[in-house]
Amino acid sequence: MKVSIGGPLKMIFRPWVEGLENVPAEGPAILASNHLSFSDSFFLPAVLDRKVTFIAKAEYFTTPGVKGRLTAAFFKGVGQLPVDRSGARGAGEAAVKSGIAVLESGELFGIYPEGTRSPDGRLYRGKPGGLARVALATGAPVIPVAMIDTEKIQPPGQVVPKVMRPGIRIGKPLDFSRYQGMEHDRFVLRAVTDEVMYEIMRLSGQEYVDIYATAAKRQIADAAKAEKEAEKAAKAALAQAAKDQAEKDKSET
Repeated sequence: MKVSIGGPLKMIFRPWVEGLENVPAEGPAILASNHLSFSDSFFLPAVLDRKVTFIAKAEYFTTPGVKGRLTAAFFKGVGQLPVDRSGARGAGEAAVKSGIAVLESGELFGIYPEGTRSPDGRLYRGKPGGLARVALATGAPVIPVAMIDTEKIQPPGQVVPKVMRPGIRIGKPLDFSRYQGMEHDRFVLRAVTDEVMYEIMRLSGQEYVDIYATAAKRQIADAAKAEKEAEKAAKAALAQAAKDQAEKDKSET
């Protein structure tokens, strides 16, 4: 996959990279990145010599038919692990177990602390469950990563990607050994997550929003729905007014 996908990606888009020396040549480490685009999981592994394992929703691996089998083979090839996300708690536990297994085998584990793609290019509050628990349970260093401009390559709804240079800025590893054995303390989990998010913000230059991206998406969806309903009501009011005026004109004549 690094040859068939990574090679063409680097040749066509020519991503620039800073801080490659911060990724260890061997041994376990967590790559904690902001999440701007579906392509983040391809550009980051493409510029690294080592394999990076991310987690992905199980539906990518269980869809029936020829297309489903091809999709499953593709996601396995690019280092994605299936996680059943039905039920927030079950999904969180599955993600933690998957991350620990990857790190215990001495590999790189990639995770998006925001939990989902940013809806507007800003950086949102990190979810403390997965990242912090995996880091404290394994003692693996956390390497903050900033993906830059990947959302401009293929915005939601755009089929053909725009050819431009995205950026990847990799920060220095963060050591949380001082919290070892405290992975069930919610205050410690929040402190670890916030420290990582601060480094990602510093690397990316994004505006930080202290709410979860999932909540922001709901707000955006609710606002769009309200706007649509307001437009519908306005059109109905105009139509009724036109009808009333027509009936008034008819009665006067």
